[in-house]
Amino acid sequence: RILVEGYAHPGKDCGYVASPTICLVETKDKKILVDPGANKEILVKALKKVGVNKSRDISFIYLSHYHPDHFLNLKLFPNLDVYDGELIWSGDREYEHDGDLGIEGVEILPTPGHSPEHTSLLIDTKEGKVCIAQDVFWWEDGKQKSDNLADLLKLKDPFVTDEKALKKSRKLVLSKSDWIIPGHGKMFKNPEQR
Repeated sequence: RILVEGYAHPGKDCGYVASPTICLVETKDKKILVDPGANKEILVKALKKVGVNKSRDISFIYLSHYHPDHFLNLKLFPNLDVYDGELIWSGDREYEHDGDLGIEGVEILPTPGHSPEHTSLLIDTKEGKVCIAQDVFWWEDGKQKSDNLADLLKLKDPFVTDEKALKKSRKLVLSKSDWIIPGHGKMFKNPEQR
């Protein structure tokens, strides 16, 4: 479930105004908040709208990568464990995990390039495989071009750390998913699956 659609645009009095697409992955017994973002008011309003109590109902938080626009709202959840592609943070304790969240139908995909530690979540749904790909595909508001493979593969990322790895990550996401949720913009159908 998409709680908040991500946005990113140059600011009038700052470099950027940005917060990512915030998702709630709901299984039979867990609710996972993916990338809680940077805008407190929007997140609190979205959780309230769907009837989720932030401290009681959410099982844990998953972070795709460590860019501040994706994690600043962690402070709203001081008692929740935080997972990433390799680690679990429980308070001040760090634990390794084996790359498996232990949830049927949810797979962690290593998707470096935008940042070295970037991961995506591939989720089996009734609509097919949905990939919460976050900044594997990055664009400013109004510049999303996601209706063909060529545009998706050649998309310029101003924050890229490794272009070769990012292209490989994009190909991986496109090879496995029916639907893609980008970090900033609208969910889109994989053009390879049309």
